[in-house]
Amino acid sequence: MLGDEDMAWLVLVLAGLFEVVWAFAMKKSEGFTLLTPSVITIVFMLLSFALLSWAMKSLPLGTAYTVWTGIGAVGSFIVGIVILQEPVNAMRMLAAVMIVAGLVLMKIASP
Repeated sequence: MLGDEDMAWLVLVLAGLFEVVWAFAMKKSEGFTLLTPSVITIVFMLLSFALLSWAMKSLPLGTAYTVWTGIGAVGSFIVGIVILQEPVNAMRMLAAVMIVAGLVLMKIASP
């Protein structure tokens, strides 16, 4: 069985993945002018925030928020490259690697 803190980390990762979903759907909504991606954006935004809030009951604010935004940032970066064919260059890849390194350090440094 997972302990409370382990469950909080699992929920936090899920919240971060939901952030990627809503960011992608928001891009596809064309400024909230298309119904389906607009609804997906709002639903996954609410789910992501709710899960983040739940994880924050057990995890420190700074750690939870940093990890949540980092997963969203790197996940959206990957979705942009893979699905939206956004440009890839060494500087963008280095930035993504540095974000991931920061997330790992934040996890290691968390009480």
